[in-house]
Amino acid sequence: MKKVSIYTDGACRGNPGPGGWGVLLRYADVEKTLLGAEFETTNNRMELIAAIRALKALSQSCLVDLYTDSMYVKKGIGEWLPNWKKRQWKTANKQPVKNMDLWHELDEQANRHQVTWHWVKGHSGHPENDYADQLANQAIDELLRK
Repeated sequence: MKKVSIYTDGACRGNPGPGGWGVLLRYADVEKTLLGAEFETTNNRMELIAAIRALKALSQSCLVDLYTDSMYVKKGIGEWLPNWKKRQWKTANKQPVKNMDLWHELDEQANRHQVTWHWVKGHSGHPENDYADQLANQAIDELLRK
């Protein structure tokens, strides 16, 4: 099974507002970048989409180390998701889970692989996380120029 490192980030200018996501995928000595943007979104949605798009980009099941600076993504996938499923996608307060569409998709994509989720502090000089952030902001810049 191939071992892949993935670095993801989302960005938003206003929340909600125009947002972008960026991904750096690394397998052996090969790197690939992905990025995209939406006009009206939230930072949490961009963080989720970055992880989804990264995992979707893998054409076969892989061992994945996925790095995110989003505690929302890290805790959501590792702690909250099992309980949301048990409660039919309701929070502990019996409210519908926000971004449920993306959580479903992330769960589906993560189950295709063996993913180890890592949290890194954002904007702290972590080179790959900083690069993913640059990609996310580049995507917003390109969207706003259209």
